Amino acid sequence: MRGRCGEGPRTVVLAALVLLLVSTRWEGAKARPVAWGHLGAGSSQRARNVVMVMCDAFDGRLTFYPGNQTVILPFINLMKRYGTVFLNAYTNSPICCPSRAAMWSGLFTHLTESWNNFKGLDPNYTTWMDLMQKHGYRTQKYGKLDYTSGHHSVSNRVEAWTRDVDFLLRQEGRPMVNLTGNKTFVRVMEEDWQNTDKAASWIRKEATNFSQPFVLYLGLNLPHPYPSPSTGENFGSSTFLTSPYWLEKVTYEAIKIPKWPPLSDMHPVDYYSSYTKNCTGQFTRKEIRDIRAFYYAMCAETDAMLGEIISALSDTGLLKRTIVIFTADHGELAMEHQQFYKMSMYEASSHVPLLVMGPNIKAHHHLSNMVSLVDIYPTMLDIARIPIPQNLSGYSLIPLLAEMAEDEVSSRRLHPTWILSEFHGCNANSSTYMLRTDKWKYIAYSDGHSVPPQLFDLSADPDELANIATTFPEVTYSLDKKLRSIVNYPRISASVHKYNKKQFINWKQSLGQNYSNVIANLRWHQDWSKEPRKYKDAIHRWLQMNTNE
Repeated sequence: MRGRCGEGPRTVVLAALVLLLVSTRWEGAKARPVAWGHLGAGSSQRARNVVMVMCDAFDGRLTFYPGNQTVILPFINLMKRYGTVFLNAYTNSPICCPSRAAMWSGLFTHLTESWNNFKGLDPNYTTWMDLMQKHGYRTQKYGKLDYTSGHHSVSNRVEAWTRDVDFLLRQEGRPMVNLTGNKTFVRVMEEDWQNTDKAASWIRKEATNFSQPFVLYLGLNLPHPYPSPSTGENFGSSTFLTSPYWLEKVTYEAIKIPKWPPLSDMHPVDYYSSYTKNCTGQFTRKEIRDIRAFYYAMCAETDAMLGEIISALSDTGLLKRTIVIFTADHGELAMEHQQFYKMSMYEASSHVPLLVMGPNIKAHHHLSNMVSLVDIYPTMLDIARIPIPQNLSGYSLIPLLAEMAEDEVSSRRLHPTWILSEFHGCNANSSTYMLRTDKWKYIAYSDGHSVPPQLFDLSADPDELANIATTFPEVTYSLDKKLRSIVNYPRISASVHKYNKKQFINWKQSLGQNYSNVIANLRWHQDWSKEPRKYKDAIHRWLQMNTNE
């Protein structure tokens, strides 16, 4: 049953914010056009502050109809009313570290070579925030960053390195839900709330005193599922945890139960993903609905944290001088395509939220343009009036967000009509490449011929249930040709294969006599213990194959 949207402190704050925005009459919300010089390069106006809230695993389809009917998200709705929402924003790699590496660098994953959650950017890599600081911005970061190399569990990296091995092992706990607290329990994800408190306090106590512009980044863990306590923290993050307070924000009647094809009809990479995520067993409709409901409730808690930041900006009078950006590193399947987590090019996993509001940003504006997280880097530089390097994969979104003269638009580097996403990590036994353009989604694998491609017409098949790659061979050929003009994906796949094998050999040698014990006790330990010799032999055969690649 849906929660009572007229109750609670969030609604009071929301009402106050709406009144504030109307009374202050943001330039971005005025009916009359605003000169581009107020925001763009060469302006004599004061540079704008920027606040970016980036969460983890938020399905971007929840920010517009019909996805937004399932859960109350008042501050996302506020941003939609007074800003711009991108209807087709995508991650450049549907997994934490590679996605964030792309966002912080402005480069596609095959250029950063962030192949998995263990391999990201070098710690001293120059990000857009570094450049903004160099050009006079005060900068601050709180919470989850996760874009540099060396993080995540041993299991996570070994699973990625061994994805070419001829075995199937469950690597995650079975997805489950956990209801905690009572109807007054708000701060479920305490770590995120503490970081939100720090960011809000920084706005109130420090940012108000700055004479120069500032950029603030807040990284949230939510609505990423939690580690499953019943199987140990190293087994997998497969628990969807919330409280009755947040669950009341969800409309159970609006929750869509996804259709699943028979396991035998699954695309081979999908079957591998579903199996390694421990999702090939039987699930009742109630289990599926609960997983999705709890996930949506976790999204509602995320929205409240966004609200705390907007409230702090409002209370200090900084909101009218600050551009606010909300996005996520990737989505969450929440049992669509018989999977949870991400690591997939399906919409639930690859589609991210992207909302922008602030002075001179178009209000109540819905954009259908294809954009992706690499566009954040040049957009940030554009806001700060910093020259944009020509080697970036991304494009500034300012021409789409702000009022501009026609001659200004024609002189700028305009965004192409496609986006690229790629995946090379765990829970998928092939490098994966997605080209998204107009109504088409084309997904290629590996070397382009050993694994069949997928083609979806999202205008006719938004649930991506019918692979029509063989039905429309001319479209498949054309999109594959376009994809190859952007990235030589067979060559990249071969490079990742070589990298995986080299990394595994180095890791194995570093363990010495402890190797057998360590590999047997990773997240796949339950399956491994049944036939340890079989799995060790499979790895041995893999290491002996194509050693000169």
